[in-house]
Amino acid sequence: MPPLSIEVWSDVVCPWCYVGKRRIEKALEQFDHRDEVELRWRSFELDPHAPPERPPRESANDRMTELAASEGLEYHLDRARGANSFAAHRLIQRALEERRQDAMKERLMRAHFTEGASIGDPETLVKLAAEIGIQGRAALREQRYADAVRADEELAARIGIRGVPYFVLGRRYGVSGAQPSELLLQALEKAWEAQVAA
Repeated sequence: MPPLSIEVWSDVVCPWCYVGKRRIEKALEQFDHRDEVELRWRSFELDPHAPPERPPRESANDRMTELAASEGLEYHLDRARGANSFAAHRLIQRALEERRQDAMKERLMRAHFTEGASIGDPETLVKLAAEIGIQGRAALREQRYADAVRADEELAARIGIRGVPYFVLGRRYGVSGAQPSELLLQALEKAWEAQVAA
């Protein structure tokens, strides 16, 4: 039987998406068939028209920071600079080829939400990619990675995804939003049972 596919549409500048990443990780830790799962991060831009960088917000969202902390995440939203995330998604597409996609996604999100790094800046992106062994300049230069980002976004539009994070399990079940890990675990079990029965 093929592995159970988990496809997650999310954006690296979306605070709920980082929470959703932690929650699917917790669900997978409790999932009996976690070694038979294939997780793929799909591209989604919350604001495709965003400039390369925006200044940090003057007031941090305390509630979001506390919620993130409950999932083991350290948010410094007063430092987080909003940015156009298209180039960052190109790195994640490149990392898929190297089986380092999750590490790239994690590094970009931590850089944005915890460290206040400018993820719209190409030099910053190249440095972050190098930290996990990815050739960032190639990802930012080669058209195929841009095409892969657009393909993910077109697929999201066809499926009807309008907000992120959005989880598609086994190409059968969709879960919208950063749902609690318990609910994600239930969805994983349901998707697994459906795949076994198919």
